[in-house]
Amino acid sequence: MDDKTIIMTFTNEAWSAPGSLLDLFLQSFRLGVRTAPLLKHLVVVAVDVGAYERCQHVHPLCYHLRGPAGVDYASEQSFMKQNYLDMMWRRNRFQARVLRLGFSFVFTDVDIVWLRDPLLRIPVGADMAMSCDWFYGDNPYDLNKTANGGFVYAKAGPRMVDFYDGWYAARAAYPGTHEQFVFDRVKHALAKRHGVRVQFVDTAYLSGFCELRKDFYRVCTVHGNCLVGLKTKLEKLTEVLDEWKEFRDKAARMGSNTTALTD
Repeated sequence: MDDKTIIMTFTNEAWSAPGSLLDLFLQSFRLGVRTAPLLKHLVVVAVDVGAYERCQHVHPLCYHLRGPAGVDYASEQSFMKQNYLDMMWRRNRFQARVLRLGFSFVFTDVDIVWLRDPLLRIPVGADMAMSCDWFYGDNPYDLNKTANGGFVYAKAGPRMVDFYDGWYAARAAYPGTHEQFVFDRVKHALAKRHGVRVQFVDTAYLSGFCELRKDFYRVCTVHGNCLVGLKTKLEKLTEVLDEWKEFRDKAARMGSNTTALTD
């Protein structure tokens, strides 16, 4: 974008197969309010050859992030198994690499449907904004919320690079855990040490199945969190997108303005 911000997602062969989550993810951009133009800023990062080849058939901006020799990320990865953990931390390192190149980024899991532009919900003053499973209270800068790395905005700069380096280094103190778990344990100390202003975005805007909010005049994205398995995620997110299409069709018939963000 003009401010050197890119949007990126990660996917493997299982999540990129025809009719799987990548197709639904891209479809949501085409159907959302003012989201179709964002596709030209979206980079799909493929963690295996099958996902990369599939991406090239459905999207112009694909990047193959090669993994260690002999490691297969193509199949559906079971939560908290070793390959899953390795993939999450490789994602974390890739995000840090993007920051070092001087680009801010919006990271979005591929099991998220975009209904409106969520960037409009990130304050200019935030260095980092994340989704959370549950949003307590009304203070987005209160860090006592459960982080969800499925949606992350990070502003490029030395402070953010140092924050990411500290985050990754803290992994050694919590072996066998994923990056969200470690983040929640070091977020206060790292934010203070590096002067990084971290915000959690209200689930009214970045919704998910942990705390599902479906006010379609407000919600920007819906994440398939708290759902187990590719099949379940695909079914539930398809239902959300179908409801969104019905909402927009009905609003259009009634002459309502679905393009305005409330509040």
